[in-house]
Amino acid sequence: MGLGSCITQAKFKRLSVTIMGLFFALTTPVGIGIGIGITNVYDESSPTALIVEGIFNAASAGILIYMALVDLLAADFMNPRMQNSGRLRLGSNLSLLLGAGCMSLLAKWA
Repeated sequence: MGLGSCITQAKFKRLSVTIMGLFFALTTPVGIGIGIGITNVYDESSPTALIVEGIFNAASAGILIYMALVDLLAADFMNPRMQNSGRLRLGSNLSLLLGAGCMSLLAKWA
């Protein structure tokens, strides 16, 4: 989502956008192919595999948090209407924290 919006906003030439879109669209199928290819030699309980999985999970979570806070919520929180209303700002911040808490609770079961 973030990459697609950045490509659109950057105003690249049509060929560059097509190439970037093609690579973006092929990333998942190629990853699936690699995963299928290494299933026979991959030991998911090995310490190396657990460390790599943890690093990838942390990077993914960090990217999602960044996208949510910087690209999605920043525009809403910087709105002049929000800046001028302390009550609206307090309600928005409490709602944000409540939503983050609910997502954390869901993550405990996932």
